[in-house]
Amino acid sequence: MTHPTGSAAPHTDVREAPLSIDEAVGAVRDDSCGAVVVFLGVVRDHDHGVAVTSLDYTAHPSAVERLAEVGAAVAARNPHARLAAIHRVGALAVGDLAVVVAAAAPHRSEAFAAARDLIDSLKAEVPIWKHQALAEGSTEWVGLA
Repeated sequence: MTHPTGSAAPHTDVREAPLSIDEAVGAVRDDSCGAVVVFLGVVRDHDHGVAVTSLDYTAHPSAVERLAEVGAAVAARNPHARLAAIHRVGALAVGDLAVVVAAAAPHRSEAFAAARDLIDSLKAEVPIWKHQALAEGSTEWVGLA
């Protein structure tokens, strides 16, 4: 029996193009992994009880590099997992995919833990912010602090 060595660098990117679930899953698939977990962040139609009509994600120029660093740190904490995280920037509509995270591991508990670690770390550490357009006509920035 083989186990993923963790030597495969996580597949990470920040891009304007629509995201592909198949790309993320394909990046983590491995014959030694019996579990693949996918997390999809989707633009919702509300935030804190206020209707959202659209949003625009903006990334700091270091976001691509920072996401790769975060992915490497998560991989070090989850050595049996293969990881992917792709975040979209630019104008998104309600229902669009904003982020796709995938984790593969020999067992489901490892895959779930690695996927959660990756999305939580990405949200906390990668400089990507959203500017939401609200139905009542105002806008707000989220994630600047």
